[in-house]
Amino acid sequence: MKTLYQKYKPYYGDSLRLAIPVVISQIGHTLVQTSDSIIIGHFVGTVALAAVSLVNSIFIIGLVIGLGVSYGITPLIAQHNGRKEFAECGRLLSNSLLINSVTGVVLFLLISFGSMQFIDHIDQAPEVVLQAKPYLFLMGVSLFPLMIFNTFKQFAEGLGFTKQAMLISVFGNILNICLGIIFVKGLFGIKPMGISGVGYSTLIDRCLMATVMGFYVFSSKNFRSYLKDFALRNIDRLRSIKLLRIGTPVAMQYIFEVSAFSGAAILIGIISPVAQAAHQVAINLAGLAYMAASGVAASAAIKSGNFFGAKKHHDLRLSAISNYHLVIAFMSLTAILFTLCNHFLPWMYTSDLAVINIAAQLLIIAAFFQLFDGTQVVGLGVLRGMGDVNIPTVITLIAYWVIGLPVGYLLGIHFKMGVSGVWYGLVLGLLTASGLLFIRFQTISRKHEFKAELIIAQD
Repeated sequence: MKTLYQKYKPYYGDSLRLAIPVVISQIGHTLVQTSDSIIIGHFVGTVALAAVSLVNSIFIIGLVIGLGVSYGITPLIAQHNGRKEFAECGRLLSNSLLINSVTGVVLFLLISFGSMQFIDHIDQAPEVVLQAKPYLFLMGVSLFPLMIFNTFKQFAEGLGFTKQAMLISVFGNILNICLGIIFVKGLFGIKPMGISGVGYSTLIDRCLMATVMGFYVFSSKNFRSYLKDFALRNIDRLRSIKLLRIGTPVAMQYIFEVSAFSGAAILIGIISPVAQAAHQVAINLAGLAYMAASGVAASAAIKSGNFFGAKKHHDLRLSAISNYHLVIAFMSLTAILFTLCNHFLPWMYTSDLAVINIAAQLLIIAAFFQLFDGTQVVGLGVLRGMGDVNIPTVITLIAYWVIGLPVGYLLGIHFKMGVSGVWYGLVLGLLTASGLLFIRFQTISRKHEFKAELIIAQD
């Protein structure tokens, strides 16, 4: 163990310095839904909490599409920075800002005119749908400022500047919680808004975050050499296609995984509103751990992109494996936490004993899939840094939609195992994705390393 630690020690340090701020920033995305769920669960009730679960299961698809598209700039920025091609970074930012702005508008329109009709036809409880609609609309509006924020965030993180987005996310979430309580409860003379209150607080929070992050990028001296060619005239078809060739498959990867979990939430909604509320509690807690792991994955993508651009393939492999070690250690801790505190953690969301008892069972299952969830997202991150996104997209499709969700339907609905059966199918999907992505990483990275060694030997 000591020899193993010494081998990877320099890479652990580099990865953690990048990963910790990104982890906190990534958790910030999930904490918006977490704070909304806690506020609604305690101050409004179980039906409203089920409505939050329904909205989040639909909205999360639009969210991850946006996050995936905006992610296209990060590995490209990391690779060009590794080659010392600084001016190209600004040109890519110009194109990314346009792509992400258009994406934000399109996603809002799809949610407003598509999802609003969709939830009327998926066999959900009428009282849940009634409360879900206004909240879903406000969350859809918030996607546009979130895409602007994420454009500048991914640009900065691709250059290794991760702390600023973390700080903005932390203060943004504090503001979101405070405004959510004020709007939902109707404090300081404001009329109580119920579930719509957390929608308004999220919208205000994301508008401010986008403004502050953009101001930081354009005013900081850290980016002056990179922004010399940031201009409308540098928006062109080739760079946009280059961004979309990475961003679109990443968005599809997110869609295949997240939509499987959203599909699971809809299946569980057929069982009962109580089961749906319990699913929201458990998946929200598991989502916090996942977002932390995705922060490690983002760090892995940045370092992999740097090493790949500089053609340091041996360092790339060592760095990637060190990130696997880090995420396994972290997810082991969360698995222990979910196991030991499975009856306590749901109390943060609700005092409804029926919801708590079901959520406690689901957290035991969540503890089991933590390692698979962490390692599959790190595998995706490493491969993205190397520019390998198409085969991983196929892997996620097979893992979640050919294996995970169909097995969950069979166990949960057909064989009447209930919400636990649906979750067992999700575990199998995560296991499949984790194994196949690791095999893909080993194959691709060894091939590049062998080619590099062969070139050195010939010289």
